[in-house]
Amino acid sequence: MVIYCGHLLYLSETFIRSQAGALRRFAPVYAGSRRVPGLDLPLETTYTISKGDTEGRVREVLFKLFGIAPNLEQQLRALDPVLLHAHFGWDGFRALPLAQRLNVPLIVTFHGSDATVTDLRYAKTYYGHRRYLANKGKLQKEASLFLAVSEFIRRKLLEQGFPDDKVLVHYIGVDTKIFSPQKGESAPIVLFVGRLVERKGASYLIRAMAEVQQEHPEAELVLIGEGSLRRDLESQAKNSLRRYKFLGAQNSEVVQEWMDRAAVFCAPSITTRSGETEAFGIVFAEAQAFQKPVVSFGSGGIGEAVSHGETGFLAPERDWQVLAKYLATLLQNPDLRRKFGIAGRQRILRLFGLEKQTSALERI
Repeated sequence: MVIYCGHLLYLSETFIRSQAGALRRFAPVYAGSRRVPGLDLPLETTYTISKGDTEGRVREVLFKLFGIAPNLEQQLRALDPVLLHAHFGWDGFRALPLAQRLNVPLIVTFHGSDATVTDLRYAKTYYGHRRYLANKGKLQKEASLFLAVSEFIRRKLLEQGFPDDKVLVHYIGVDTKIFSPQKGESAPIVLFVGRLVERKGASYLIRAMAEVQQEHPEAELVLIGEGSLRRDLESQAKNSLRRYKFLGAQNSEVVQEWMDRAAVFCAPSITTRSGETEAFGIVFAEAQAFQKPVVSFGSGGIGEAVSHGETGFLAPERDWQVLAKYLATLLQNPDLRRKFGIAGRQRILRLFGLEKQTSALERI
């Protein structure tokens, strides 16, 4: 199986590598335009169009514009692949000519903004995304199957004209052996993990934590992630919070350590003017696998990842005051944290375990 993603692979895309590593009936290889600083991938099974030099960049442009990549095609043909699985809609569109030349089915997984961003007036999109939106009818017609990471994303795809019989929901699984409670809660920490961009809603969390810390001055906000809003968010936190840390981008092992230590996980994603919103939020499933109660806004597909009143609380979107109330409720009630945490891990084991979900993917 060829796993195609234009940029191989950012730190935030551990779900792609985890899914590939859990395959049993297929031998995965990675293909893409180029490597990027991020996740380690096996060199012997990773194929790229560009090596980063001038010639490689020219080859990358030719592929993006015309679907031409003779060297990559030759390398993959020698492997005799049985299918090509592209991640993200725009990469599915780019990989379509490659799949056709290899004469293999193309499956495309849609993860979020590739299905929700429809108003480009407010989106900071690149040329490839715009080109995809202008030509997605070709992908809708010629790809074999589309996988939506939530029911919410499936509805979005159907609204855009994707054929009903070619769109299936497939939840990406969480490795519950790795994402598993170890030492457990060590301090009243509210943990945020995500990119520091508008959609992730960190500014609402800071406002909520300022109110929480009036009653619970010992509570600390820890934010893991990098992004264009970091400087603004640090300024906001400096002016309003007593205890906080910005840790920047971290690898999966560090994220797991903080998830284990935290009391509550909170990532209050919002819907932006472009339409971009949370598709499902694999990070919510990961936090629940660590037996952590989750607090967020009930936007996009988050309600499929978090069960309100059972594994966490979902506030009305952008209502930071209700968000603060839910955070305070959990911080002052260890029995409720424990109850939600246990229910959350049981729900992840039942519905979103990596082995179970990857086995379902292989049947597809």
